[in-house]
Amino acid sequence: MANILTVKHRENVHLDPQKLSELYSQLGETSAEDVVCRAIEELAVRLTHCERLWRQNDVENLRKSARSLIAISEQIGMMAMANIARDVTGAIDADDSPAVAATLFRLIRVGESSLTAVWEQHDLTV
Repeated sequence: MANILTVKHRENVHLDPQKLSELYSQLGETSAEDVVCRAIEELAVRLTHCERLWRQNDVENLRKSARSLIAISEQIGMMAMANIARDVTGAIDADDSPAVAATLFRLIRVGESSLTAVWEQHDLTV
């Protein structure tokens, strides 16, 4: 019987606390919390939407959805997520299907970890 090796991808999530501090300074605590909560919800929806579009081979709309993730994630300090979303759009622009798949699923992994980190960092509730 062959040994099966399972590889689990884990990446450190880096949040830019300066971005969040600026957001809180500009908007105040209540408004900033509202922005962060809405951004997290929107990012979660768009990540799921990106995966669905990839499975449907809808590259044009996948690119649009990935581009939208950049601005939202930057707004709340998820710079790694923004950079990976840029990589997804770059792979789409290069018409490199294997790279699109690889970077998209990296985006989903990092996105999920980032959303959890922001949620826990701010002890947000639904």
